[in-house]
Parts: sequence; structure tokens; C-alpha cells
Amino acid sequence: MTNLTDPIFNDNDKAREHLQAIRWADGVYCPHCGNSDQASLHLLKGKSHRPGLYQCNACREHFTVTVGTVMERSKIPLCKWVLGFHLYAASKKGLSAHQLHRMIGVTYKTAWFMAHRIREAMKEDVKSSGPLGGEGKIVEADETYFGPKDRVVKRTIRGKPSNSSKRSIVALVERGGKVRSFHVERATTASVRDVLVRNADRKSTLMTDESNFYPITGQEFADHATVKHTGGEYARYEADRVVHTNTVENVFSVFKRGMVGVYQHCGEAHLHRYLAEFDFRYNRRTALGVTDRERSDDLIRGTTGKRLTYQQTDDAANA
Repeated sequence: MTNLTDPIFNDNDKAREHLQAIRWADGVYCPHCGNSDQASLHLLKGKSHRPGLYQCNACREHFTVTVGTVMERSKIPLCKWVLGFHLYAASKKGLSAHQLHRMIGVTYKTAWFMAHRIREAMKEDVKSSGPLGGEGKIVEADETYFGPKDRVVKRTIRGKPSNSSKRSIVALVERGGKVRSFHVERATTASVRDVLVRNADRKSTLMTDESNFYPITGQEFADHATVKHTGGEYARYEADRVVHTNTVENVFSVFKRGMVGVYQHCGEAHLHRYLAEFDFRYNRRTALGVTDRERSDDLIRGTTGKRLTYQQTDDAANA
């Protein structure tokens, strides 16, 4: 359990040391040119320099621990950033911007933008992580629909009327492992297949419900097993496995409880960031032995190499 009276949450110098210890665990390096020669990286001291300012003699540029991260050019005190990282890493169903602004003492506008930058840091680098599953492993796949219930159109999904404003989400879960969730413009056989073949090892066993999105694509995997929800079946026990999609449905359950109970509203332009937030916490869940502190430290590591400006978030919302 993390002690919220820890100096890293209340003292900027301690917070800076904490960020440096995590980001520069292998030694200080210049984010401008990549120089890691400690002899040519100098900490600038004196009243004319802000705390934690370094100069790289290789490129002559100045930098601090926030340069090249989502915190770059932010005027928010570092101790509030560290507290924000912890709160989002430790809150299973998320934390609203209104709650953040009340807890850390910043304006709502600042908290809203800060929350989106934290979610940006939570995004997984799918290319470097590799596919889910593998030989002898099970990947569950399912789709869900999230959004306001305002207009009903004639087309149906699984025999039920579909809301035209609902957003389509496809998720893959490696049983006992990680999840990846994606917002797709429309769930179709083609769009679902694209998500599957890009993110799941084809040596895996694919488990889905009886949706028409999966039978053809399922043939591309080592095996494809389905559970028939329409017939009241939610798990089927076979000789060496249990066929179900309960894992991915539990992921959707936590996501929807958080979105409805905590966030209440989410613009479609930002949905992918909320999905990244819930995926991040699930992939570092307590059941895997990850503590809140370890999850928070991992989030801080994820800030590197990512930038998100207010203009980018505003443009996305108005697109």
C-alpha cells in the first residue's frame, strides 16, 4: 500500500529525484541527441538555473527529466504529476478529471488535459510487444458497443436493434495474460479480422461466441472454439480445456462500469485513450502480483517518447 504522505507527492525536489531514478535508471542521457556520456552531461547549478537542469556538451542543448515526455513544457508541479500518475495507476475503474482537480488542487481544464496526457503514457507499443497468445495458448476475442442510447436505426446486431451512435470496440485477451482493446469505426468481419491477425499469434487457439464475425477468420488459427450464448451456454468443459469468453467479457464489464460510473461521458475522438487506460491497469493487475507502486512506476516509464499538446486534444474533439 502506498503512503500518500510520501514526500514524492508533496515535495518537488523529492518528486524530481523519483522521476530521475525511474527514467534514468541506467544513467542520465540527453533526450535531444541521445548522448549518455556522463562526463559531457553537466547539472547546472545556481539561482539563474531552474532545479534539475542539465546541459549536454555534445549538442549544447539544455534538458530536464521532463523533456521528451508527456510532462514536457508543463507548469504543473512535479509532485502533482507524480501523485496524478499514482492515482490513475491505482484506481481500478478510473478517476474523473473533476475528482483529479479537487484532489491535487488544479483547475478542471488543467486536470482534463493532464488526465489525457497520463492516458497517452499508458498506450502500449504493440509493435515491440509482439502478438498475444502462441502455441498452446488461448486467445479470447469479442466485440461490444458503447455510447449514448439516443437514436435507433433499422440495422440489427445479433438480432437486436443497434443504436447508430454506439461505438464499436473489439478486444482480445490472452487467457491468464494481457488484453488489447481497439475502437473500430464499425465492427465487420473485415475489421475484426484485421484486429485479430495483427495482434494474435495464429498458432493460438481462438475462443469466441457464435458471432458471424469469427468463423472464417477462425480457420486461420490453430483451432477455433465457440460458446453458444444464444442457447444459454456460457462455458463448455472439454477434455483438456474450458471453452468460454468470460475473461474478455469481464474486461468489458470493468471498462463499462468505469465509463458509466466514473467518466459518464466520452467523446469518440478520445475513446482509444480510455481503452488504453483500462488495458494498462488490466495488464498490470494485482492478480499478476503487480502493486500500485510498481504500476505507477511503470506508468512513469511509459511517459518517455510521448507528447500530447492541448491543441491536439482540442482538434480531435472538434473533428
